[in-house]
Amino acid sequence: MIKRDLGAGRVLEVARPAGAGVGLVPSRYDRALADLGLVDGAGGPLVVDGPPADVAVPEGAVGAGVRGGGVRLYVPGARLVSTRQVAGVAEAVGHTVAARGMCCVYGDTGLGKTVAVEQALHLLPGRVPVWRAVADVAPGLPQLRASLCEALGLPSGALPHRAGPASQALTRALAEPGVLFIDDAQRLTPPLLDYLRQLWDAPGCAAALVLCGAGSERALARASALRSRVLTWHQVGRLEPSQVPQTLTLFHPVWAQADPDELARADEQMARGNFRTWAKITSHVYAARERGPARRVDRELIEQACARLGPYP
Repeated sequence: MIKRDLGAGRVLEVARPAGAGVGLVPSRYDRALADLGLVDGAGGPLVVDGPPADVAVPEGAVGAGVRGGGVRLYVPGARLVSTRQVAGVAEAVGHTVAARGMCCVYGDTGLGKTVAVEQALHLLPGRVPVWRAVADVAPGLPQLRASLCEALGLPSGALPHRAGPASQALTRALAEPGVLFIDDAQRLTPPLLDYLRQLWDAPGCAAALVLCGAGSERALARASALRSRVLTWHQVGRLEPSQVPQTLTLFHPVWAQADPDELARADEQMARGNFRTWAKITSHVYAARERGPARRVDRELIEQACARLGPYP
């Protein structure tokens, strides 16, 4: 189903996570969208996997810019592109959820791991509950329990700080078929990962676990008991050079007339297949075109945009 939908060349409208606009997890999703230069319209970001002419963008679905986690990218008209990398994540997560297993999605920063996992979760049947949690910076066990309790809709008062009752409540909640998605899992220490392993080893656990983050595979490697239980390891790779021209054309119309050779040159010298870097380059190219609509997207303009990224693109 997932591979057929992604390969059909149709537009998929992805719903915004439940409870958008409040709480920690939706803001983390907003940050991922912001980092990729996507604008979240009334119906969620558009996901495209076909020629731009086939895409109908609803009026008012794109705004002037987005903010998340201190990042502002001004790219009206940007769309999430269903690349092979996104499709691979969707297939890996879909299989793991069907098997009620564990999955680790990892790769370098800026490759769109979080957004790809979110798309995969939205492609699941609507009856499958999805619980989202984010690992805090240097969390302790009480913080992890609190995050899990919040994600699963359990009482947020004293329960997370009472180890026994909190673990019992989490065990009961995870007996329901569903999927728990923990982002920034690389922040979890071996004792915290072992706590997750104990929850999943509890009799009757019917939930799947998806761990995501740059370096999450290295964190799991230090927790051998949990590592041995991971069903699916999926590395999100960079855009291949051959993917760049079509992906950028789908991502934003500003690239429609750009020379593919110039895009390949910029990718080799600056972006190196990193989608977040291309989103930032797109932002600067778009702004330059707004100031001078007659300007062509040529080597000079692309180099000017790349120069604005500084030494740490």
